[in-house]
Amino acid sequence: MARTREFDTEAAVSRAMELFWARGYEATSVRDLTQHLGIGQGSLYAAFGDKDGLYRAALEHYRTTLAAAALRDLEEGADARSAIRAMLVERVRIAVEDHGRGCLAVNAACERLPQDPATRRTVRDMQDASREALAEVLRVATERGEIAARHDPYTLAGFLVTFLNGLLVSSKVTPDVRALEPLVEVALTVLD
Repeated sequence: MARTREFDTEAAVSRAMELFWARGYEATSVRDLTQHLGIGQGSLYAAFGDKDGLYRAALEHYRTTLAAAALRDLEEGADARSAIRAMLVERVRIAVEDHGRGCLAVNAACERLPQDPATRRTVRDMQDASREALAEVLRVATERGEIAARHDPYTLAGFLVTFLNGLLVSSKVTPDVRALEPLVEVALTVLD
């Protein structure tokens, strides 16, 4: 008779996300995961298939929680410039936590690509969602006259996503919001 799963998989995925985020995929062993999650190796394999399956679940959890929250905050911002500034600064603030752990999605891209097509798809989906949300905010802001209309909103959104990716990599080297925040102001000049 099969045993029922005796742990909360959603909580396990959230805790695994934190561990992968702090250490990276390669530096996190199955033993690290089972100890951190408080589950046996058999339970991990039964629930997620393997370490890679748990990693994918952790990336998906990141996408549906933290990344989705950033997009909601962006869409709820008062004016485009303030909303974009707040989103960029908040992403940097989160990235510098825990001695500069960076962004899980950017870390995944740097560590796992080009060898891991599943990670590429997940990270690309996150970046595409960010670009789409930013493009819509920029399109509306252009129509309202809040920002200059000299750039296509989709191209401008692509620039901001690319800038943010670089900023998040930089946050691992220089985990200091005060040092990185002025760079956000420079990037926002493209809206003038």
